[in-house]
Amino acid sequence: PAAAASTKAPAAAPAPTTAAASAQAPEAKLGSQLMGKLEGPVIVSDPAQFPKSFKEAPQLADMVKAGKLPPVEKRLPAPEDLMVLKPLNETGKYGGTWRRAFTGPGDGENGNRLVSTDKILFWDYTGAKRAPSVAKSWKVSDDGRTTTIYLRKAMRWSDGEPFTADDFMFWYQEIYQNKDLVPTPTPELDVNGKQGKMEKVDDYTIAFKFDDPNFLFEDILAGSTLIGGGQAARQSNPASFFGAYTPAHYIKQFLPKFTPVDELNKKAKDAGFDSWKSFLRFKLDWQLNTELPVVGPWKTTSPINTPNWTLERNPYYWAVDTEGNQLPYIDKIALTLAQDLEVLNLRAISGEYDEQERHTGMVKLPVFLQNQDKSGYKVHLDPALNGADCALHVVQGYTGDPEISGLLMNKDFRHALSLGIDRDQLNETFWLGTGTPGSIAPAEPSLYSPGPEYRKLWCTYDAKQANDLLNKVGLTQKDSEGYRQRKDGKGRLRIELATVGGQFIPFTQVAEMIKEQWKKIGIQADVKEMERTLAFTRSQNDELQIMLWANDGSEMLYLFPRHALPVDPTEAHMGAAYAKWFASNGQQGKKPEDPEMLKAMGL
Repeated sequence: PAAAASTKAPAAAPAPTTAAASAQAPEAKLGSQLMGKLEGPVIVSDPAQFPKSFKEAPQLADMVKAGKLPPVEKRLPAPEDLMVLKPLNETGKYGGTWRRAFTGPGDGENGNRLVSTDKILFWDYTGAKRAPSVAKSWKVSDDGRTTTIYLRKAMRWSDGEPFTADDFMFWYQEIYQNKDLVPTPTPELDVNGKQGKMEKVDDYTIAFKFDDPNFLFEDILAGSTLIGGGQAARQSNPASFFGAYTPAHYIKQFLPKFTPVDELNKKAKDAGFDSWKSFLRFKLDWQLNTELPVVGPWKTTSPINTPNWTLERNPYYWAVDTEGNQLPYIDKIALTLAQDLEVLNLRAISGEYDEQERHTGMVKLPVFLQNQDKSGYKVHLDPALNGADCALHVVQGYTGDPEISGLLMNKDFRHALSLGIDRDQLNETFWLGTGTPGSIAPAEPSLYSPGPEYRKLWCTYDAKQANDLLNKVGLTQKDSEGYRQRKDGKGRLRIELATVGGQFIPFTQVAEMIKEQWKKIGIQADVKEMERTLAFTRSQNDELQIMLWANDGSEMLYLFPRHALPVDPTEAHMGAAYAKWFASNGQQGKKPEDPEMLKAMGL
């Protein structure tokens, strides 16, 4: 099988999308020439065009003949409630294993994107139009106070049990409202500081009700959010109790309301967990628990904490193509552990993967192109306009060193560090010139763009201005090597740049180049690479100073704000204590001192 090493293009990279455009712009960068046009399948919404008969994978047909599965008609939702997809180019063929790479237990998003149709709502392939998913349809009341979700009748979990409104109400009543599990409710259900409510209308209808208008909520249900994210929303701690629904028939056995707590704690300890709560968290994790019923197209059969993370088709998946073939086409997904990106890329080049769009960095593009004919794969670049592939998240909640903490809170100091970065050099080295150097302000096509001048504001290389600002904040003393000294007299000022190895961007190498650039303004940077889980744990405790990570979401600030403002406790690299304060309406965490941050949070 052909291996395709697709990479995500850097933020707002302008690119010709047709042969004609390429001909008009021969000077376009190599990466830009590989950008294609955005395409995707069509969701068929007219029941009159739905298929009347159905087919299934040979693997499942054999199980039906053996009496191990009901016929395909009995495994699909009611005929009028099917999800019907018109394939982009042609009808797929059943069977086969999709070979792919992952980088360890912290690489859960690698699988989330494969099963993410388990979300309540979705977006069409353009990302501009809301689309049905687990819900067949939805309605927002004229006053914006009620969003009603209509489920697919006769839809089932992967173990064949009915999927109904009771699975939503079980999550809401037994998990979300259980203070032992969710002490801090999510802001995604808040309007003006007041939590909304979930109510059952009938077996296949759920209503979210709010005291005030909430026209944003349908976007929250469609977005990459804790409420709308489906079972994948439980990927990280403590987000693992969110997701808006859960298989009640399976999960209730792990809750004290239905099983004595002493018995639960004994089961937890026997399984290697410290309490029933951590045991429940494990049982809810689709990437670890092979017994967990799911509604996505594939389910885990070998967990993510092994060298071979394996997913196999869900025989009760609720979508078909226009010819009545039950989806998915592919039998199995086999993700093989790659110790580092070099191993991953060598395997990709040798043709060991069938499709891989995660972890294949732009810096390897020339090598990928050089070997694609020999190894029989094709390279594509996906256009992207959101946020930044690599940003410096300044941890303003850091308290480990009072002097460093004070500097990180100082806007002039932050501006100086930014002005000391030569982004053009980074772009040419790591993105082959295809990126757009600058700030993370929303791109100009976005509704939220403050104007083109914000792209370069405080984000162009200016060593003189950077040095002037550092002098202004009192860092005037230097040692014999030209590095600035701490103001408290305790020697050289050192700023830690935390990076995560084995990721989609070579964060450590980017940080090393920034370290060299900061020498010119007298700043000593210490680059510290960590495994992802450790880095995120330290970030949750505000133990980092500056973390290099992606910055997605500035274009969709109200749906994915965690990288732009510290408001989501599950991932708040700018200050986890601030995020806890925001999410708990001031009941936990620490109130930010910066009035501009408070103003932004208020908005």
